[in-house]
Amino acid sequence: MRAAQKVYPLEFIAMLGVSKSNPNCLSEFVILPAEFGEDYSELHTELIPFDSLIVGSVHSHPDYGTRPSPEDLNVFSRLGKIHLILGRPYSLSSFSAYDSKGRKVSMPVVDSPFSAHH
Repeated sequence: MRAAQKVYPLEFIAMLGVSKSNPNCLSEFVILPAEFGEDYSELHTELIPFDSLIVGSVHSHPDYGTRPSPEDLNVFSRLGKIHLILGRPYSLSSFSAYDSKGRKVSMPVVDSPFSAHH
């Protein structure tokens, strides 16, 4: 969440990773070179390492919305099985999770490395 706050009013984007010990729990951001804009963000996908622990993406919207755009759906279909969209105010209650087809999925938060207090 802090990354989105720091980049605002631009969009933030990164990859999501899981740990070997708990492959069902998102546990890290994988930061890659990217371009951040007021209404877009783009990863340099040619630099994504081949790593089975990278499972999806996370990006922010500079407004309060967390619905995927057509461009978001294109990214979802290419970059893994789980995707988070962070909306303002970039808190644990202002994000939505989607699968690779853009269907909303439940994403419980336990002790998040994405929260502002970390």
